Amino acid sequence: MKSCIYPGTFDPITNGHLDVIKRASNVFDKVIVAVALNESKTPYFNYNQRVELAKIATKDLPSVEVMGFDNLLVDFAKSLNINTVVRGLRAVSDFEYELQIGYANASLWSEFETVYFMPSLKNAFISSSIVRSVLSHKGDISLLVPKDVYQKIKDEYVN
Repeated sequence: MKSCIYPGTFDPITNGHLDVIKRASNVFDKVIVAVALNESKTPYFNYNQRVELAKIATKDLPSVEVMGFDNLLVDFAKSLNINTVVRGLRAVSDFEYELQIGYANASLWSEFETVYFMPSLKNAFISSSIVRSVLSHKGDISLLVPKDVYQKIKDEYVN
């Protein structure tokens, strides 16, 4: 059984993230969506909320499991005995950043592999930062995040 990890802050999880998760689940038997604690980014949603939203977004995907982590990605991956990480690429700027991260991870564990997926064109512009910006201005995020995530955010997290 081949597994991968899809790590991120997921602040919040978006339709773009879900697109990459679905693509990864077509290639891998199991996808671990790994929600990073990453307080250095001062997230909009707290850690538990981000984990909960990721679980809501992936509840209908049987090969997907959501886990939180607060250590180095390579150490987290080793603890699960998974050496493949999945990352999403929307634009050339993403590639430059992800290439650096991929090389850094490979320098920490030589068996560590990074696989890149592109979201569909309709989701290519979506990022968590865009969602947070729209939210902070009380805008409509219903087309940017999964339906059940939108409902949870609307009902419980945003006044």
